[in-house]
Amino acid sequence: PHRTELYEDPPLGCWPIVYSPDYNITFMGLEKLHPFDAGKWGKVINFLKEEKLIADDLIVQAREATDEDLLVVHTRRYLNKLKWSFVVATITEIPPVAFLPNFVVQRKVLKPLRTQTGGTIMAGKLAVDRGWAINVGGGFHHCSSDKGGGFCAYADITLAIKFLFERVQGVSRATIIDLDAHQGNGHERDFMDDPRVYIMDAYNRYIYPGDGFAKRAIKRKVELEWGTEDMEYLQKVHTHVEGALNEFKPDIVVYNAGTDILDGDPLGGLAISPQGIVKRDEVVFRAARSRGIPVLMVTSGGYQKRTARIIADSILNLHSLGLLGRERPACALGSPSLDQMVTDSAKDFSNLS
Repeated sequence: PHRTELYEDPPLGCWPIVYSPDYNITFMGLEKLHPFDAGKWGKVINFLKEEKLIADDLIVQAREATDEDLLVVHTRRYLNKLKWSFVVATITEIPPVAFLPNFVVQRKVLKPLRTQTGGTIMAGKLAVDRGWAINVGGGFHHCSSDKGGGFCAYADITLAIKFLFERVQGVSRATIIDLDAHQGNGHERDFMDDPRVYIMDAYNRYIYPGDGFAKRAIKRKVELEWGTEDMEYLQKVHTHVEGALNEFKPDIVVYNAGTDILDGDPLGGLAISPQGIVKRDEVVFRAARSRGIPVLMVTSGGYQKRTARIIADSILNLHSLGLLGRERPACALGSPSLDQMVTDSAKDFSNLS
């Protein structure tokens, strides 16, 4: 396989939390035409810094996936299509992008998405090395090897898994737990007939993409009704995550943790509370960590302004419960009792656990 910078080991002192300021999409206010909070990733990091969980030099800097990296999954024909601005406009659902010169589209839209994709690939190896990893971006689950859509231009979940299968000793089985409000038809198409990959997908059955062909790849399908609420949702997630991990023993869990299940999301159509989302992530991490299975989490969809705070709260909760491993990164030892601060910030959650 080709050499890739994405698999160079980061300093041992870092948390396996992957991010780059290049994740954020900003240009001329065009991003406001999409319900997406195009700066959500940076906001998550800022909240975690405010809570003293992380600092810039304590997280892993994501690198952009190169064409050579992307070709591990994507067809050359598909990557060439992205050189047409109108194709990117269709995929990102931001129509005015069609009228921008492609060099602007490459720099302002596709480079952030390629950097998030690089971040997911890096987080795959980190998860195997450290037991867990979180890419603060990524989760482009509607993109397959030769087709993008639904804001997803690169198949980062497929890429992360293929990289692990090809380059990391001892990783030959993967489970995808996709809990974004939408069906993850991209990775489903990519792994349609691959017995090494087990897919669990819980989604609103009435919304985009409604990809009947891709559904054949789902081993555990949890189809939800409009307006599903916490109680029913968390019970189903718990039952099916446990069932999935008992049925198939993977070497890695890739967890697509979309927050578009949040009550009021204009696209998701479900009614889960912020506390319900925090609890959901806890259920998945508990199930994987208790079985000693490394878990890679990506943040995927989530289209409201309050989403970033919820993702940050969820990561703080996982840390306060010891689900991220109890050890602190070595280079953080100078901080004034980091654990104490995290414990304080986690007190809001005592009503959840």
